Amino acid sequence: MTPAVLLTRLPADNQRLAARLQACGVRSHCMPLLQIRPQEEDGEQRGLMLDLDRYQAVIAVSPVAARLGLERLDRYWPQVPVGIDWFAVGGSTAGVLRDYGLPAQAPEDGQDSEALLRLPRWEALFALPQLRVLIWRGVGGREHLANRIVAAGGRVDYLELYQRLPADNLAQAVSAALKDGVRGIVVLSIQALEYWQQAAGADWPQQRAWRCWVPGTRVAERAAELGCEDIVMCRGADDEAVVAAIMAHPLTTQGE
Repeated sequence: MTPAVLLTRLPADNQRLAARLQACGVRSHCMPLLQIRPQEEDGEQRGLMLDLDRYQAVIAVSPVAARLGLERLDRYWPQVPVGIDWFAVGGSTAGVLRDYGLPAQAPEDGQDSEALLRLPRWEALFALPQLRVLIWRGVGGREHLANRIVAAGGRVDYLELYQRLPADNLAQAVSAALKDGVRGIVVLSIQALEYWQQAAGADWPQQRAWRCWVPGTRVAERAAELGCEDIVMCRGADDEAVVAAIMAHPLTTQGE
């Protein structure tokens, strides 16, 4: 059986990437590791959106955060407030904002907080006497962006728009993937990586030998800590980066 690559993003993202890989002759198996549950809006969140015009910058950390944030934007702002710099962590997230008509800025030399903060525009923003930044994200996450902004004298608020939860019946889904000839996996976050390990259970010693494509150093380091033996770093988490990495490091019939 031709070995397959396990795609673990949300269903629509998996289907899009699977089609790209199929066109390149790569067999895949789709199995989301995460499910997204939108957060119910409370009074505090409503206040953040109503005060949107008081912020100098808004950062969306993921395509999901961008889509859910834009739904709130539509609800409260028929016209987008002027004078806001829009930022995205990664090209896919920037694409969601740009499709809406927002001039989103995203780094070209990486898809993480560090790369985002290297954008030249931050020099002028950090010079503002009362910089306020709103970050659209899920519940929890890294504090690197906020720490840097606060250290520069700014203020950061979080609009937490969703929760990341393990997908239903993961153990059974991982077992089915193994039977389908999966010998490699695309894992694009530490949380998804940990859900995979938990779902593997007693099969983890076998599955950690799969080729594991990850988006960058942080996920690679966590994969190594969990015992993954064959880690390939993509140059980001977008489709282009993932496809390029898989084609550069393909599976063979022996799963090497």
